[in-house]
Amino acid sequence: MSLRARIAAAAGDAELRRLGAGLVSVLRIEGAGDDILLRLDDGVLVFEGSAMPDIVLAAAEADWAKLSITPPPPRFQAFTALAIANPAFTLSGDPLKIAQARAVLERLFELVVLSPAAQAPPVARMMSQIEGRYHRVVLPEGAAEIHIETAGRGRPVLFLHTAGADSRQFHGQLADVALAEDWRMIAADVPFHGRSMPPEGWQGEPYRLSGERYLGWCTAIIEQIIGEKAIVAGGSMGAALALLLASERPDLVAGVIAIEPPFRSKGRRNPFQHHVGVHAGLHNAAFVRGLMSPTSPIDHRRRASWIYSQGAPEIYAGDLAFYSDEFDGAVVAPRIDAARTPVSLLCGAYDYSATPEDGAKLAALIPGADLRVMEGLGHFPMCEHPDLFRPHLLAALAHVVD
Repeated sequence: MSLRARIAAAAGDAELRRLGAGLVSVLRIEGAGDDILLRLDDGVLVFEGSAMPDIVLAAAEADWAKLSITPPPPRFQAFTALAIANPAFTLSGDPLKIAQARAVLERLFELVVLSPAAQAPPVARMMSQIEGRYHRVVLPEGAAEIHIETAGRGRPVLFLHTAGADSRQFHGQLADVALAEDWRMIAADVPFHGRSMPPEGWQGEPYRLSGERYLGWCTAIIEQIIGEKAIVAGGSMGAALALLLASERPDLVAGVIAIEPPFRSKGRRNPFQHHVGVHAGLHNAAFVRGLMSPTSPIDHRRRASWIYSQGAPEIYAGDLAFYSDEFDGAVVAPRIDAARTPVSLLCGAYDYSATPEDGAKLAALIPGADLRVMEGLGHFPMCEHPDLFRPHLLAALAHVVD
């Protein structure tokens, strides 16, 4: 099926209409045989004969053809992947128009590359085994009421969510009946995120996360809530913090499971992640949607991005001040003693933010670290396809407790 035919088949998608309310924009696709001119009106796609484009996405015909492979290769799976992580493609146009159209374009290309979900053995889960409550924690910047979810019994595992998200990302693990038999799982909404409010005394100033601030939050959670050394399993930003904890506070960490760990994750900042001209709930959810695998079940991917549609203003962008601007694996990794604090690095093949190549660089600087490349998974493996992720998590847990 040609690219034009795939776009035509996607035109009736109900989700496009939900994501495109109020949008008026024209996209031109260049290089895929005859150029395609597409008007995006309120999420309704209309092929045009001639119009001035607001957005142009261009590549060679051979590169456009890779979108028709089932599943597509990494960096060919989504609009944002093509636009910011694939050198074969060139995106041009009004940056504000691109940001306003991102949710529709991300969904459109998701439909263009639609692939069957990767199969994995089903896992018994029971959401009712998850318990949530607030804990008053004293932080360096003031007291905070932090929402914590827990499940199971045994050795403690602290799950740390990604930038701009919350602990719901780990419901697939917290609800896992067999995991709960062996592990005391703890997942926190760090301050400003999810169900945790800002610390007392916050004056509404711009939010910026730093390594020092994040380290203070997680140190307080381990010392004041968990009460003993914990295995720290963090995703993305949480993976960076897990490595920083192993570097700076190994006395608190029994082991590290870094899920999608960055080396230097430049390029994730975008001025429209917090901008009065752009609906952040649409834009930021779309910005992360393309980081997932096209073979993860679509309902899981939709739920994973849903969390990002609910974030408070500036929090996602403020988190990236740490994740994208500050964290440097070349500095942090050599300070980790894996003989004292075992490290497992889990990298999704479709992740273009924290790539398998990043994981290999980190592993080379942490002698004894375990590196696993997870085929068929992207940047949010714990929630985009928890069944497929589960064997990798079990292997990582075995490594850090061996």
